[in-house]
Amino acid sequence: MVQHNILWKIKEDKTEEEKKQIKQQVKEGLEGLYGVIPGLTKIHVQIDCLPSSTADLMLESTFENEAALKAYAVHEAHVKVADSVVRPNMEVRMCLDYEV
Repeated sequence: MVQHNILWKIKEDKTEEEKKQIKQQVKEGLEGLYGVIPGLTKIHVQIDCLPSSTADLMLESTFENEAALKAYAVHEAHVKVADSVVRPNMEVRMCLDYEV
């Protein structure tokens, strides 16, 4: 199994209401990939965080193996969410992948 975690910081020029909407759109878009992407065994987007946090949202996802993670990265459904909701709204992205 491979764990794929992402932390994002939303662009600072967004209002609090816009940030709330972006978080919800990212959550719905990415969690909607469950059952669509082969080898994706778990996906969760955390959008509620404590004030001490330095990131705005986090993706936790698990894949059967590294090949499934690589396929996810270029899968049409994932790319659509990433290009429409994620990439245009984020200023920082940090990724940590590891085997479990």
